[in-house]
Amino acid sequence: MVENESTDAHDVVFRVVRVDQVVYDFSDATATVVLREAEGARRSLVLPVAMHDATAIHQAAQHAVGRRPATNELIVFILQELQADVIAARIVRAQDGVYFGELDLMTTRGRRVFDCRPSDAMSLALRQVVPAPLLVAEDLLN
Repeated sequence: MVENESTDAHDVVFRVVRVDQVVYDFSDATATVVLREAEGARRSLVLPVAMHDATAIHQAAQHAVGRRPATNELIVFILQELQADVIAARIVRAQDGVYFGELDLMTTRGRRVFDCRPSDAMSLALRQVVPAPLLVAEDLLN
């Protein structure tokens, strides 16, 4: 993960979305997460993800806790210990079928934004005590 200076937020309009569905296709060993706009036109984004990422997002959305911490649960514990809060998870763009995300954190040293996979950002945002907003660049919504 490389820290960045954040997407030019003034150039991009983001919309709040919610996890509408997590869809598994066991015959093809693939999954998708359907994100639906929280307000307005209720447009959606169908995001292809790996099976284990779909499971992590589904469990985070359901506030399910495993017997042993999954990677996203462990990272949440570490963030809490370091007094860092997830401000938002953003899906900022797509290029050649690959989606790019950002994890926006507030730390004791100030705000930090990290490039990451959208699935990782979503599972961390959903695991917060008060779930952090999921944001999608408006031009990605159909």
